[in-house]
Amino acid sequence: MSPTHSRRPAPRRALIAALAAAATLATAGALVAANPAQAGPDAGSTPLKDLQLLAINDFHGNLEPPAGSSGRVTERQADGTTKDIDAGGVEYLASSLRTARTGHDRSLTVAAGDIVGASPLLSGLFHDEPTIEAMNKLGLDVTGVGNHEFDEGKDELLRLQNGGCHPVDGCYAEGRKFKGADYPILSANVINEKTGKPLLKPYVVQNVKGAKVGFIGVTLKGTPDVVTAEGVKGLKFLDEAETINKYTKELQQQGIHAIVALVHEGGYPMASSAYNYDCDAGGNLGLSGPIVDIAKKVAPEVDALVTGHTHNAYVCSIPDPAGHPRLVTSAASYGRLFTELNMKYDPRTDDIVRATVKGSNRVVDRTQSKAADMTQLLDYWQTLAAPVANKPVGYITKDITRNGAVESPLGDLIADAQLAHAKSLDSRSVLALMNPGGIRADLVHAASGKEGDGVVTYGEGFAVQPFSNTVNLKDLTGAQLITVLKQQVSGSNAAAPKYLQISDGLTYTLDLTKTGADRVVTDSIRLNGKPIDPTATYRVAMNSFLAGGGDGFTELANGTDQLVGSDDLAALVDYLTANTSAAAPYAPTAADRVTVVK
Repeated sequence: MSPTHSRRPAPRRALIAALAAAATLATAGALVAANPAQAGPDAGSTPLKDLQLLAINDFHGNLEPPAGSSGRVTERQADGTTKDIDAGGVEYLASSLRTARTGHDRSLTVAAGDIVGASPLLSGLFHDEPTIEAMNKLGLDVTGVGNHEFDEGKDELLRLQNGGCHPVDGCYAEGRKFKGADYPILSANVINEKTGKPLLKPYVVQNVKGAKVGFIGVTLKGTPDVVTAEGVKGLKFLDEAETINKYTKELQQQGIHAIVALVHEGGYPMASSAYNYDCDAGGNLGLSGPIVDIAKKVAPEVDALVTGHTHNAYVCSIPDPAGHPRLVTSAASYGRLFTELNMKYDPRTDDIVRATVKGSNRVVDRTQSKAADMTQLLDYWQTLAAPVANKPVGYITKDITRNGAVESPLGDLIADAQLAHAKSLDSRSVLALMNPGGIRADLVHAASGKEGDGVVTYGEGFAVQPFSNTVNLKDLTGAQLITVLKQQVSGSNAAAPKYLQISDGLTYTLDLTKTGADRVVTDSIRLNGKPIDPTATYRVAMNSFLAGGGDGFTELANGTDQLVGSDDLAALVDYLTANTSAAAPYAPTAADRVTVVK
């Protein structure tokens, strides 16, 4: 779900040159969305056809099995307890999907955006070409666009669709040209301001053995709020439901009545984080968030909504505008789950019989066999990436996680690293702020590959901070700094707070018994033990995404005297290299810089 940031291609040139040289030397409970208006025809001469949809979302280039908590799902047991299951990795995802398709003559594989972007090194280092190639082999039929598809701007997104070598880094091996995605990437509500038309196709019709299904793809209309300005330059993002309804009418005019929306916007389970919880227990919808309102506005002619963005797992029944239940699904993130939807298609009406639609989330477990073609693909890219990925950059005593409702040990580490980098540029620097959405993975202590326990490699660091944002320094008054901290829980962040990770020396109290901006207690804010002076000037470090006012922190954009430093990953790597060793590894903080009152 997390906000995105544009990656800058230039810092990769030296890495790519080095690589080129080196290269040459369990099932969820089924839910049924019943529509009385589509109770199914009586027996006739034309039998209904079985139709299967397999769906993923928010893959984020996780070709290798994700590490730490990012590579596990929680499963609810029959006795009410839960257990964690290791899941994910494209070799296992391919096997899972191929197994699920067995026995289904009419099967389509779809996605709801963020297939690329914010990716680990194996994909991100090569501008996500490896992930596109993996999705081609996987048999992906269509995807909607997500906000992370704009990490490197619209021209790069068009290249991922159409193919061609990267404009800066070129091709990664002699005689090997990137062919682009074999599947359409849909962007119905993303308008090119120059042409006034959708950047990519708004919809596509898939005909699978006589069953004609229209897919409409949209991303959240708030994409500009979670992407750098450069990433969405020249684009306009329209309302999700209004756009879907517009193209639903257009599809119907073409005689297409079976319609599925691929929506990169999502919800938040209200009762459980288990992938197989009962979303509709007791007849009540156990889901909140933007997708609920969107679903209630999307035309009844749309038969199901495949969603994403929030990285949550759910299969819920939400009433359409006519009051009929309709399935809305999401398969968490990183390829740990996929959603299986089974339904009947009526050839007489060319429509899906809504009463037959059933859905469940399934685990991509790592006990099954790996898909050999995916292993071969990963081997190819791992060979290219190895000289950079396997370089040791630091040492840790145990897992440094991004877990924490307000503050995390990994957030503390990154903020401290950025402050250290800022001080090397300007001795007046006194604190650093980091957005939690920019932290994409844990630093895991256990050995991976050829490294020893506790060794942090460049590849692992890249997985944590893949965006190549710069560390920017700005002057803020004390009054501005107080406003920034209050923006964590007010304005666009009022409903879903975004807690900044803060460097050592800054402390404050968060009082959750209060409401709005008052939850950040002004009198409690201290820097090195001293109250913040509203009239004083403070030199503050932050990444370039925050410096532009991203994630609702608009006050940061008003800072002055900006100085642009190195990229944020370099700051983290430099900090670990300078401050850790095999004999003196880094230990996680207590994550107690923020005092929380409940």
